[in-house]
Amino acid sequence: MQDNIIESTTLWDFPKQNYGDKLHGSNKYSGVTPALVIWNLLQRYTKEGDLVVDPMAGSGTTIDVAKEINRKVIGYDINIVRPDVIKNDARSIPLENDSVDFVFIDSPYSDNLNYSDSPKCIGKISCEDIKFYDELEKVAKEIVRILKPEKAMGWVIGDQWIKKKFTPTGFLLWQRLEKYFEPIDIVCLTRHNQTSNTGLWHNRARRFNFYLRGFKYLFIMKKSNKEFAAN
Repeated sequence: MQDNIIESTTLWDFPKQNYGDKLHGSNKYSGVTPALVIWNLLQRYTKEGDLVVDPMAGSGTTIDVAKEINRKVIGYDINIVRPDVIKNDARSIPLENDSVDFVFIDSPYSDNLNYSDSPKCIGKISCEDIKFYDELEKVAKEIVRILKPEKAMGWVIGDQWIKKKFTPTGFLLWQRLEKYFEPIDIVCLTRHNQTSNTGLWHNRARRFNFYLRGFKYLFIMKKSNKEFAAN
């Protein structure tokens, strides 16, 4: 593996999905997370032997990175694309309270991508609908339940601009997460491979006076020793 360097600022720019000579997940999977995002988080917030959980594991990037640096890892997803991902809904994680050292999640940002054929998939709900945030809050409750006190989680989310309407998805989710977690920091993840990153779309953005999505949020938060609201 190459000598990766731990990021020192809140602007992370990873042009490629993978690093080194090994694959980490699949760059053909919808909404795949750059592997160095997870690598950086695990370097800062975990140690060898810690248990890492990804409730929406997708193509398994978290699993591959965690195993490579000697962390225990469990990946769940409602849509199974590889055998070491366990089929499960993130709103009910089958783990004991206070049993996990770190959680990473890259959740749907709206109904813009086809994440699965399951009617229960949160990614089939528009971020313009309050139900979208209600369902993600159920996931947040499960994450805070399984995390050990003072342990951290990283949550990736993006905003939406569609049909001349902007939805601050990240801010709306942040308001929910603050009920259960204490903020550590917010990182800006530069977006490179979205389908709108073409000359045609850049010209449209200038001509029709809108902005293409240039970044995603990475919310880094921790479970405090305080009791969180159950409802």
